[in-house]
Amino acid sequence: MLSYMSSWFGWVGECFLCQRPVTRGNQGSKTESPVCLDNNKIGSETVIVKSGRRICGAGGALADTPLNQDKTYFEIKVQAAGIWGVGVASREVCLDKAPLGTDNNSWLLRHDGSCWHGNEPISTLSIIPTEGDIIGVTFDHVQLQFYINGKLADGCVASNLHTQVYPVFYVDDGAIIDVNFEKFYYEPPQGYSHIMKEQDML
Repeated sequence: MLSYMSSWFGWVGECFLCQRPVTRGNQGSKTESPVCLDNNKIGSETVIVKSGRRICGAGGALADTPLNQDKTYFEIKVQAAGIWGVGVASREVCLDKAPLGTDNNSWLLRHDGSCWHGNEPISTLSIIPTEGDIIGVTFDHVQLQFYINGKLADGCVASNLHTQVYPVFYVDDGAIIDVNFEKFYYEPPQGYSHIMKEQDML
């Protein structure tokens, strides 16, 4: 029991202490993005800090805004290595246990570069992400694609999604990831933009 508590406080401490560096590339607008991780849609052992921009602990979390635009872009930074994933999912996804991608409600890139949906590997990216990398995600309702440090990694996870999805993230085994919904390290690909709330799209 003491060993478990020590381990728990260890990764929570790292989650708070790990500082985000100054970003580069497109800084987005000067106002803080309203999009963040949804504290009402997280796993039972998931920890969300940094004003809804960092996920640690064990489990997953959805963003609070669906991907309703034609073309959207968001990023993560792998602050600490471990088991993690990023992609899109419907509200019905189970967030209590990592890894995700084991049901029909999520489409995920995992830490080892493999892409999963329906408990099956779909493809493996040409570039394997590591600690410190920036992973960009583009979604246009036809394809879900990933960029590693600004470079497109060949391998598509999803095609022709006809359901409402949200950005989804999960961590385990000491992993910590920061999410960026507007102030990006890298310029979004042409035609793509940050996630907008429904009222901002009117």
